[in-house]
Amino acid sequence: MLPKSKLLQGAEHSDCMSRLLDQATQALKTWEVVCSAFLSPPELAEAQQMFASLTELTTLTWGGYPQAERQRLAIARSDLPLDLTQVDLAALSISGNFLFDPANHRDFLGALLGTGIERDQVGDILVLGERGAQAIAAPPLVPFLETHLTQVRTVPVQVELIPFEQLKVREPRCKEMTTVEASMRLDAIASAGFGLSRSKMVNLINTGDVRVNWKDISQASYGLKTGDLVTIRGKGRLELGDVNVTKKERYRIQLKRFS
Repeated sequence: MLPKSKLLQGAEHSDCMSRLLDQATQALKTWEVVCSAFLSPPELAEAQQMFASLTELTTLTWGGYPQAERQRLAIARSDLPLDLTQVDLAALSISGNFLFDPANHRDFLGALLGTGIERDQVGDILVLGERGAQAIAAPPLVPFLETHLTQVRTVPVQVELIPFEQLKVREPRCKEMTTVEASMRLDAIASAGFGLSRSKMVNLINTGDVRVNWKDISQASYGLKTGDLVTIRGKGRLELGDVNVTKKERYRIQLKRFS
């Protein structure tokens, strides 16, 4: 038996982690591969940390393409091999003429959830402008969505299953830069990396729009370190590279910004 109560101590997403541990117990008992629902990046990060200590289990994550944010977690006994084909996913096209009524990510997500499905049954949504969108979903939902998702905003749409090779994934743009700061404070480094004023960055931190390693951080003075990943909703990601101390005892920080 897994030490569930101990593993859940201090868990930030306790309900989600509890469900994953129940699935892990099932995988141990049945010798079968068990797949989770779609996990958000914070949930995924916490799950991977939790399972890292469980040597009797092995896990694999996949969301349909390498940069996918929302992914499913496959869980199996450690002596069973895992590969991406065992993470059950389906790719969908949501096509319509959005030339005169453009729809954004929120519109497509709202239309999907408006059919009555749960958020954790849908992965990433790739908006294609006037052509519509593509989405990753749990395979059992495909027939349901083909029938019930008929409109996004005012636009009639058609849903159909497509091969993953047809996904229109935009490669993230990467900009490398160096900044020199008096400290390793979150507000200082993030404002330099994202090209925003210090006051604007502090406001984003205070309103809960900034995460470090997928965890919500509400303190502008939070200390960063090499390898940390800073994300801001709608503005991309910032990865901290090497940090060196200058002769004037300031911090020279290598940064990569993905947008």
